[in-house]
Amino acid sequence: MNPTRRLTRLALSATLACAALAPALASAAQDFPQRPITLVVPFAPGGSVDIAARLIADAWGKTLGQSIVVENRAGASGNIGMASVARARPDGYTLAINTMSLAINPSLFKDMSFDTQKDLRAVGAVATSQHVLTVTSSLPVDNVQALLDHVRAQPANALSFGSAGTGSTFHMAAELFKSVSNTQILHVPYRGGGPAMLDTISGQVQMSFPVLSAAKPQVDGGKLKALGVTGTTRSPLLPDVPTIAESGLPGYEFNTWFVVSAPAGTPQSVIDALNGKLAEALRTQAVSQRMQREGFEPLIKSPADTDALVNEEVVRWAGIIEKAGIVATP
Repeated sequence: MNPTRRLTRLALSATLACAALAPALASAAQDFPQRPITLVVPFAPGGSVDIAARLIADAWGKTLGQSIVVENRAGASGNIGMASVARARPDGYTLAINTMSLAINPSLFKDMSFDTQKDLRAVGAVATSQHVLTVTSSLPVDNVQALLDHVRAQPANALSFGSAGTGSTFHMAAELFKSVSNTQILHVPYRGGGPAMLDTISGQVQMSFPVLSAAKPQVDGGKLKALGVTGTTRSPLLPDVPTIAESGLPGYEFNTWFVVSAPAGTPQSVIDALNGKLAEALRTQAVSQRMQREGFEPLIKSPADTDALVNEEVVRWAGIIEKAGIVATP
């Protein structure tokens, strides 16, 4: 067959397939949802994204009238799970919850099998969470300004920080710290936040940026010194710990955010239904209280505003990653 005619027939077949699918999706959207919804967590159980998913799944499912099943599909810094959702049928029954890797990974990985901004669309926001700058207890500093003075008095990269892996929020919080303070501190990636925090306690690395809920027991027990939280306000979990900005580095702010995404092509009526019921769940006292106990703050946004947040963050982190010369590691 003539190659041109073959391509034309393939294009026509794809067009007809899409045309056939559209009425089915539109019809299904009218009575959405009619069966359980899968919420993919693209990371292993126990991490902050997994915790956020399980904090909202039950309440969100009740507002929708269908159960929400949390499913962990970990690998490739979140890319495996997100790719599976990007390729899923765009009917609202397969969703993903993710954090800042959604905006960070496009600049770290050059061979992603999906496009964050083209193949996914936002359902809505879920929450924000702060990290905390911690240092090993033997380091002779008690505030951020003293730490900066100490770092600048040493040779470049004499001090090190541990992270949960290249591109993790632990890592990016530290890279932003380095960028704003114009300091050089060596990055030591680990396979998770727990090992990074343990090596900070032992002094193998001098500092790390764990999430608040994970760091609190170690700080309360005197195993780590907390110099500052990463947001713009102090946290109820560690009320005596100042923000990094007020403790010596004005202009520093880092909040991890969590958002829910659906495959591109999901009908607007389905997106709106999901968003409205998600907001309803987030406003309940039970969800709000549980989130605050875990160091989260509920965040309610429209789908359009959530898409705008992700797009802005893609641009922001592209600049930071390029400046720092960060590349993904296996």
